[in-house]
Amino acid sequence: MSSNDISNPSSILRATSSIGLPILPFSENALEPTISAKTLSFHYGKHHKGYVDNLNKLISGTDYSDLSLEKIITSTHDRPERKSIFNNASQIWNHTFYWNSLKEKGGGAPPSGIKTLIDTSFGGVAECKKALAEAALSQFGSGWAWLVIDDGQLKVVKSANADSPLTTTVKPLLTIDVWEHAYYLDYQNRRADYVNALLDNLINWDFALQNLS
Repeated sequence: MSSNDISNPSSILRATSSIGLPILPFSENALEPTISAKTLSFHYGKHHKGYVDNLNKLISGTDYSDLSLEKIITSTHDRPERKSIFNNASQIWNHTFYWNSLKEKGGGAPPSGIKTLIDTSFGGVAECKKALAEAALSQFGSGWAWLVIDDGQLKVVKSANADSPLTTTVKPLLTIDVWEHAYYLDYQNRRADYVNALLDNLINWDFALQNLS
């Protein structure tokens, strides 16, 4: 397995700490028709790769070059003078987490290990999906919708731009990217169609379950 392989969700932190471009856990056309190969090619090959390239330039020759990606994020998120480093580092992490939050032939019923928690936290899977969709659709401008666990209870939160729960006390389980480049080639301004199709057809409940441990 490559050190940048993210096909195994449990390796996500090891994969991203190399500050390389992780290998997608699926082929570029595997998510069609919900997400086209063209969108995935631009999103992964241009945007995600761009964050990796930018970060490596920004940290070259600095103390940050010896830190893991997660440490870079947590040590720069509240430092305005390091905003460029934070933005690129956090976007690398967020995108890697997003790829793992999707899978070919996803959606459907969550595994029992997380379904019970979904039922007690939201009242059912439909309600959980509705909360995720509402967070994704109400995020003004670019950002992310997250399923997180906080003190034993599942919650839905959203973050703007490059922010994520990684700098908070809650633990992320899944995410939905609502930057326009995630969906505009396929859905134009119909963010709701993208979000609902993703939740119905691609969301990776197994990844959420693995993140509970």
